[in-house]
Parts: sequence; structure tokens; C-alpha cells
Amino acid sequence: MAVPAILLAGLVHGTFGIGFPMVATPLLALFTDVFTAVLICLIPTMSVNLTVIWQGGIKQLKNSRHYLSVVPFVLLGTVIGSFLLLWLDPRPFLLLLAVAILLYLNQHRLQGLDFHWVTDHPILAYAMFGLTAGLMAGTVNVMLPVLIILFMELRIAAATMVVLFNLNFFTGKLTQSLIFLQQDLPGIGSFLLTTLWLVPVALMALYLGMQLRKWITAENYLSILRGVLWSMSGILIARFLYAYLVTG
Repeated sequence: MAVPAILLAGLVHGTFGIGFPMVATPLLALFTDVFTAVLICLIPTMSVNLTVIWQGGIKQLKNSRHYLSVVPFVLLGTVIGSFLLLWLDPRPFLLLLAVAILLYLNQHRLQGLDFHWVTDHPILAYAMFGLTAGLMAGTVNVMLPVLIILFMELRIAAATMVVLFNLNFFTGKLTQSLIFLQQDLPGIGSFLLTTLWLVPVALMALYLGMQLRKWITAENYLSILRGVLWSMSGILIARFLYAYLVTG
């Protein structure tokens, strides 16, 4: 079942510039445990991220250096989350993130809940959202919703968002892979090598998605991101319920 999940994830990521682990991990987790799903996605995710950064990202990164302050916090959160994945049950983090997303999407209905402080205190926002994104990436392989909230509030241009998403994903996944290898878990090195054949599958689907991306206007991108957040909240809740009710 790995190939269909990787193909769909690559197609989504190529179309929207985001979403590879968000799509692939829950699909794979339906047939295996979260840890194994994270390992299967590790190298294909990094290959997809590097390709997106290389194709359109260098110029965008030069023009958005002040937003790169979030990267160290994401890395720190990934380190913490990766060790929590090794030591603890990661399933409660699924529900926690889903609740946080729903609170954000419904802030206009909740008196006193306001995210405008993000633009007034960007360094604090980088620290809070970066650590949270890394923590979620390290435990359940889902960083995107947290970064979407941060970048939408900072009013970052769509093209820059895509590059920043992929840069944070790549550095986070690279850090996690090094942690796993350093822990000398039995057979993890050989297992990661067996996933290398999924890289061309992911890149082929990524290329097809990039052709579809030409039909998406910058004006529609923020609406798409909000739709992603709504979808992700439902997927996370479903994954949480599946993990407890089905797998026990």
C-alpha cells in the first residue's frame, strides 16, 4: 500500500507546494503503526522538499531571510518530539493538534481569542509556533497546520510560504532521521534504505502535481490553506479515534 499513498502525497505536494507527509502518513498509518509510517515517509519527504526548494526557492529564501528565525525553534521542537515518539504514546498529540486548529479557525466566534499578537511579537510567535510545529512533526509527522497559522497571520506571500514550508519540513525530517540513526535502533538503517525506491515514485508524482499548480492563482492560495486546515482537523481526529478504537 506504500505506492498509492506516496503517489497521492506527491501529487498533492506538487499541486499545492505542501502536504506530502500530511497525506502519506495517515494513509500508511491505516496499515501499520505511526512510527513505521513516519520512517517510510522520511526519505521520500526530504527528496520532495529539496526538489521544491531547488526549483523555486533560492531567490525566495534570499528575499525572506527575516522569516528564517523560525527554523531553529522548529529543529528544537523536532528533537524533543522525536524522543517523545521513541518514549511515549504519540496518539494524544493528534487530538491536541486538531483542537488547536479548530480553535484557530473559529477564533472569530470565540470572545477573547485573538492571534493578532503574532504580528506585534514575531520572535515570540516564532518560538511558540516553531516549537509546536517541530514537536508535532517529531511525534505524528504533521507540521503543516501549525506553520500555516503562523504564516497566514504574518501575511507572508504565497510563493514565499511554499519555500518556507519545504525548508522547515526538510530540516525537521533531516534532524529526525539523524536522531533515529544515532539511537542505533535495531534494523533502522537497513529499513530506511529499503524506502529509497519510493523516491522516484514521489518525484514523478511531484512533477505531475507541479503541472497542475499552474492553474492555481495566488489569490486562491489562502482559501486553499484554510480548506487544508479544516480537512486536517478532521483527519487528525479520525486518526486519533482509529488509533484508540481500532488498534487499541
